[in-house]
Amino acid sequence: MDEVLQKVGALSCFSNPHDVVKLGGGLTNINLLVHDGGKKFVVRLGEDIPEHGVMRWNELVISKAASVAGFSPEVTHSEKGVMVIGFIDGQTFTEADVRKPENLFRIVEMMGKAHREIGTCLTQPIVAFWPYHVNRSYIERLALDGSVHQKALPALRAQNNALEKATGPVDLVVGHNDLLAANIIDDGDRLWLIDWEYGGFNSPLFDLAGLASNNGLAEDQERSMITQYFDSDADLHWRSFSALKCASLMRETLWSMTSEIHSEIKEDFGKYTYENMEKLKSALAEFGQI
Repeated sequence: MDEVLQKVGALSCFSNPHDVVKLGGGLTNINLLVHDGGKKFVVRLGEDIPEHGVMRWNELVISKAASVAGFSPEVTHSEKGVMVIGFIDGQTFTEADVRKPENLFRIVEMMGKAHREIGTCLTQPIVAFWPYHVNRSYIERLALDGSVHQKALPALRAQNNALEKATGPVDLVVGHNDLLAANIIDDGDRLWLIDWEYGGFNSPLFDLAGLASNNGLAEDQERSMITQYFDSDADLHWRSFSALKCASLMRETLWSMTSEIHSEIKEDFGKYTYENMEKLKSALAEFGQI
């Protein structure tokens, strides 16, 4: 922690950083709350993570665009391995918060606006986040790295290919692509989105699918969410949505399998892999009935 504090103290954006506190979460970076000049900031420390496709330059570009568009806190400073953003004083959502009807409505409303507006604020090129390509990359790397899950990989590869075919043509928006509850903050007046590590061009359905799979939404909530977002019958989008929900769960499973090998953070990724694999099996079974 002393090394981290020294790094924070040396940042040119601060005059007298103090009361530095490590924040929770952050499985791919270190997040610190810093007080300076009567204001609060979050310092995000993290390098590129090739095995997860995390490129900090891409995260920075999208974070700036999301801030300009009004959906994320201001980026006040950046340098290699460091991004400083304004601190949002509010409630970090839990999965139970996301499932509350009044909150889910607000989240979907925010995501629709974010999808329409963030792209117009980009000043540099960004990457695409095509979940099926992401999944293939994970599968091939896991095979090369000698993952303990080798026997599961051929079936996952075949399922991924079938899901991509079932998804069909898609529209492209700037997606968040990691809609965990902890990436949504309510300041009492409005919602904020944070953590654009996996941001990139994608189908808007993937964010909706991720919101559903990451937060345990019931089918009636999923259908209501799709109807609200597209202002049309959910059945028109149901097959593609369901395929992408499976892709989202597969991605989370493969992310965890990869973290079992590469992560230096003390987390029970084996347990997380098992939990997501069970969710994926259930989702694939449901998809097979469509």
